[in-house]
Amino acid sequence: MRAEGQGRRRRLGWNGLVGLGNALFLAMALLPGLIAPHSPYEQHPQDALQPPSRTYPLGTDQFGRDIFSRLVFGSRIAVVVGVGSIALAMVVGVPIGLVAGYGGGRLDAVIMRLQDALLSFPPVLLALLIIAGFGASTLNVVLTIAFVYAPRFARLVRGSVLNIMTREFVLSSQAVGASPVRLMLRVILPNTLAPITVQATLGMAVAILIESGLSYLGLGILPPTASWGHMLQHAQSYIHRAPWFVLAPGASIFLAVLCLNLAGDWLREWADPKLGAA
Repeated sequence: MRAEGQGRRRRLGWNGLVGLGNALFLAMALLPGLIAPHSPYEQHPQDALQPPSRTYPLGTDQFGRDIFSRLVFGSRIAVVVGVGSIALAMVVGVPIGLVAGYGGGRLDAVIMRLQDALLSFPPVLLALLIIAGFGASTLNVVLTIAFVYAPRFARLVRGSVLNIMTREFVLSSQAVGASPVRLMLRVILPNTLAPITVQATLGMAVAILIESGLSYLGLGILPPTASWGHMLQHAQSYIHRAPWFVLAPGASIFLAVLCLNLAGDWLREWADPKLGAA
């Protein structure tokens, strides 16, 4: 009992730390002007590549811009891309999976084979191909990640629907004459929200990684907009002269993705108490 209590307290403390990390990340994205001490675009050439100090908490870049301020404003891009792309992927993927799972038969086979074809491409490679064809912009990055990630929601929802279709409450609703649309929207869909929420949280972490990778390659968010990927790209030329320039955006990407992944694990345990007990 004592070991179980200690494990529960340790888990609560860890979850609280993860929640605090996500709250700080969200606060930076929503209130960058209140947190950042400087403008992310303000240049001070005389202070280029300065180490961390009281004036510049994380140092400056090659143009004398405050790295901390650019990280704070870069978090807004991360949130916009992460939330926007995954929300759009859900809007597209969830109905597709719902129709495929409920319809079954040939309709299910055709829809799922199309999703399998999209899933056969590595996400970053597919994103690179799309961005290279349509050009780099924030909107194109959001649309690209949504297109890449929608099949994952479709497959997840389809699997959940096939499992739920055999439950008694679905069979009883069919027996009383519920229409297919009502059955899908009022009976089946609410019971798929838990795995969808977990997948959305994990998907936002993947979206941030893809956006950072595209920006690092010069195919994502266009400068001078602050982006963690762009900062990492510019910092690589000064890795020996100004190591803080590399560590700041790299650590931001790592911590944001880590917090979102841990939040997804917590949501998975919450949705399925058996996982938490294990």
